[in-house]
Amino acid sequence: RDWAVSRNRFWGTPIPIWTSDDLEEVVCVGSIEELYQLSGVRVTDLHREYIDDIEIPSQKRPGTMLRRIDEVFDCWFESGSMPYAQKHYPFENKEKFEQGFPADFIAEGLDQTRGWFYTLMVLSTALFDKPAFQNLICNGLVLAGDGKKMSKRLKNYPDPTIVVNKFGADALRMYLINSPVVRAESLRFQESGVLGVVKEVFLPWYNAFRFFMQNVERWTATAQAPFVPDKQKVVASTNPTDVWIGAATQGLIKFVHQEMQAYRLYTVMPALVRYVVQLTNWYVRLNRDRLKGSEGEDDAERGLQVLYDVLLDVTCMMAPFTPFITEFFYQRLRTFLPSYADRVDGGGTSNPVTAGKSDSVHFLHLPSYDNSRLNEDAVEAMEALQTVVELGRNVREKRNISLRTPVKSVVVVLRDPSAAAVAGVNGPLRGYILSELNAWDLVVVPKEQEHEWVKLSLQPNLKVLGKKLGRNMKKAKEFITNMSHADAVACLEKGELNIEDISINPETELLSKLAFAKTGDNWEAAESARGDVVVAVDCAQDEAIISSGTSREFVGAVQQLRKGAGLTVSDPVEVFYRGTGADVAERAISLNVAAVEARLRG
Repeated sequence: RDWAVSRNRFWGTPIPIWTSDDLEEVVCVGSIEELYQLSGVRVTDLHREYIDDIEIPSQKRPGTMLRRIDEVFDCWFESGSMPYAQKHYPFENKEKFEQGFPADFIAEGLDQTRGWFYTLMVLSTALFDKPAFQNLICNGLVLAGDGKKMSKRLKNYPDPTIVVNKFGADALRMYLINSPVVRAESLRFQESGVLGVVKEVFLPWYNAFRFFMQNVERWTATAQAPFVPDKQKVVASTNPTDVWIGAATQGLIKFVHQEMQAYRLYTVMPALVRYVVQLTNWYVRLNRDRLKGSEGEDDAERGLQVLYDVLLDVTCMMAPFTPFITEFFYQRLRTFLPSYADRVDGGGTSNPVTAGKSDSVHFLHLPSYDNSRLNEDAVEAMEALQTVVELGRNVREKRNISLRTPVKSVVVVLRDPSAAAVAGVNGPLRGYILSELNAWDLVVVPKEQEHEWVKLSLQPNLKVLGKKLGRNMKKAKEFITNMSHADAVACLEKGELNIEDISINPETELLSKLAFAKTGDNWEAAESARGDVVVAVDCAQDEAIISSGTSREFVGAVQQLRKGAGLTVSDPVEVFYRGTGADVAERAISLNVAAVEARLRG
């Protein structure tokens, strides 16, 4: 479609066209110098009041004059001319312009699709036969909570100043950056969403940081030595969770670099948020006792070295998105680095890009990833652990069994697991699973015994097979859903299913799911959403189980009293108990003396 570039108004850039009264002669002036050559008038200001009275002698009809047409440019013509006008191209900076054109990226709202994006494209195509930009970062519109446009008249949105003062600028930034807006979609603004960022990301992240600082202080007092970050100790650690969080961190750094370089900004923040959840909900949780020194101070230091390393990395990665909280973390983390002693406060833009020495996290580059620390096996093994633990917790909730009450056994069935997942769950991660589920035994069912615990069922993928089979769908569905466990396993292993003259690809045309099949009231199970993992728990309870649970509740009550009194784990206390149930408590404690003493001593 043609673009009418003229507007009939006073304010605007005059269209530089001079014509005869009958429009038979037309002159388009290309520069101030050309206007001077044609009219003999030199101007320095191109607004209408300085241009409109200039006349150009006619070349075709001597004695007559050409006058400028009355119209001005559509303002979007000027916006589309921005790449050239800002460099005064082609009159100046020709080489500089050519080196920077087209632009690496532009950024604007979705409403500019028929505005700036369009005019940039039209003019650059007309002039150079190529776009004016290589990448486009387009944001959607932020709407009120009711889906309407934000309106001062309707007052259908919260005051931004109040939101920032209430939750902080970082929370608002993350809420918006981690929303559909960065994918050029609309967002219904909800104040509760900003609160969710604070509760689900910032508070756990801050608590992980605070936990680190507290335990560094504890370790320093115990070891009588300063804590000095050492990358070699981080890399040398063989603890499976250390290896995993290190691999996850390096994978995150690699991903962020790749996505930012490709201008896929909408994928970056979700990955960073997921990582913070992994760090706080899993790494710190699984290693809480270890970092407190329960497995010796040497191992505690290794864990603290790893935690420091990943905290500093994630602080640098998050700095462009949440600049204030990351600066808070950095100013405290930098003090541990040897280069902190060489700092030059107030170094400004010349500040060295060295962590510790640099005055601000915002002077630092994004960390580069270490390819040698990427470890897909460690990541797969930890994913298996997390799935098992989450399903185990679901089972406990079904039977209303408190985590303080142990269970005898947890049985896990993994459908086509990787070797790394099996080795991890059966090996170095086994203790973590037993601890998280408070279980006494863990069994990973070998493939040849799966049929004793689960049934593999198949379902047709109706979206795919419906079009393919048509009237034969009913017959095929009946056959597929009635297959035995052994037949279903054989079908998936063979990679083919034939029903009379119909050939079906199990990988793309069938859906598979494991279901718990063992009988017995003492068993309760949960299946993963993908249907490839089943976790069953033996819920039977005897005196040993009950007394162990009671003793843990006793320990929990004592620790709450300690906390209420403002005491730390290292402060010695003397414990007394009395009242109803004292005999039961005494019996439970007598059966679990060592465990109670260990927990009360931290």
